[in-house]
Amino acid sequence: MESPQTGSAHPFYRIESPAWVNVVALTPQDELVMVRQFRHGPRVVTLEIPGGIVDPGEAPDEAAARELLEETGYRAGRLASLGSLNPNPALFGNRCHMQVALDCVPAAEIQNSATEETLVELVPLASLPELLRRGAIDHALVVAALYAFDLWRSRASSASDI
Repeated sequence: MESPQTGSAHPFYRIESPAWVNVVALTPQDELVMVRQFRHGPRVVTLEIPGGIVDPGEAPDEAAARELLEETGYRAGRLASLGSLNPNPALFGNRCHMQVALDCVPAAEIQNSATEETLVELVPLASLPELLRRGAIDHALVVAALYAFDLWRSRASSASDI
């Protein structure tokens, strides 16, 4: 690969991946719909928000609704974008889209893929700062989405838009 700054060429490896989506899902009772699942990288069960791959031809909000339903059995009353991020620009060229799902209610059985095992956990929104402080939620893209949600909520509440 050639450096756009110096013009020098050197070998470099990129990981090609489709876009991802993360869903900050909230029930009418101000509970976050979260999942516990085993992650092979760190070899631990993590507490995360629902998310996954955006399928070809699928819009991020469609992927968010699908992933939320598949992983948790919950359906959103409404969705809004929280923006998107470069997950790891040192290696990946894809984007991670962040969505907020409001008024989420149970609607179906969990439909995990063969490689997923999720356990749904409803977490009171008020307990989120303590969970983050303790490191109970430490997936970087999840923390970023929760931060984006906090910013969105601050703007929305000042505009009476929630």
